[in-house]
Amino acid sequence: MLILVRHGESTGNASGLLLGRLDAPLTPRGTDQARSLRRSVAGAGRLIASPLSRARDTAAALDLDVPVEIDPRWIEMDYGELDGMALRDVPAEAWSRWRSDPMFHPPGGEALSDVGRRVRSACEELFSTEGSGARGGDVVVVSHVSPIKAATCWALGAGDEAAWRLSLSTASVTRIGWGPGFPVLYGYNDTPWTRPD
Repeated sequence: MLILVRHGESTGNASGLLLGRLDAPLTPRGTDQARSLRRSVAGAGRLIASPLSRARDTAAALDLDVPVEIDPRWIEMDYGELDGMALRDVPAEAWSRWRSDPMFHPPGGEALSDVGRRVRSACEELFSTEGSGARGGDVVVVSHVSPIKAATCWALGAGDEAAWRLSLSTASVTRIGWGPGFPVLYGYNDTPWTRPD
């Protein structure tokens, strides 16, 4: 099983910013959210994280007894000149272009199709007969909203543009398994920290 964890709340998320490659740390709430996911990922045999600190710190808070591997393919989308901008201040034209054209990229940034390509590569490697996803137990990947949506689109056989039809909370868990020759989505956007014990 591939268990995709979105990092806990960061200072950028709490401030309502479009947060790509800027390295905003977790808030205290984000650290608590990450710790609350421990039972959801217990027993995994491998732990991979984006190189950004909010993902690495979430991975550490999961307290798995395995080393954290860094894979840059799981880094958040590069928003270029729009990175760090308040969501309300992102030009309407940019939102319109992003939603209608997966090849669109803001100045200095990355296209949704670029994210999809690198994430599909990572997923296919994990689920290959040589990789740990197919026969080596559960793999946890701590990443960000855009890569996790891209992995979900891959699992569903949907195009990159379908990411706009998905909502993903901080510190959420998404599970993708392997079916008869293709990936299968087992769960999406599970937030166990919002439920009472």
